[in-house]
Amino acid sequence: MKTDIQEIDGKIVATLVGEMDTAAAVEVEEKLQPLYENKGKDIVFDCTGLEYIASSGLRILLRILKDAKAKGRSVTMRHVNDDIKSVFELTGFTSIFTFE
Repeated sequence: MKTDIQEIDGKIVATLVGEMDTAAAVEVEEKLQPLYENKGKDIVFDCTGLEYIASSGLRILLRILKDAKAKGRSVTMRHVNDDIKSVFELTGFTSIFTFE
């Protein structure tokens, strides 16, 4: 699983590439740690290269969303493929995340 974080157009963009499965979850959470320390920028997850997400990956994204909302920031999921979107729909996450 590859994770990259950049600031683009005043937002923090986290690019996710590969499979966010249980085995990768600890490493992904460590790499996404700077998102918790972000103090004022909205967050965008670019999921163009995300091929799979397990429940452990969903929990990581949910924690980041809750933290961001508590600080008045938004989290947007961008370029989510149909398979990943279906996981979000099955778990009810489409009602709490913003998609573009």
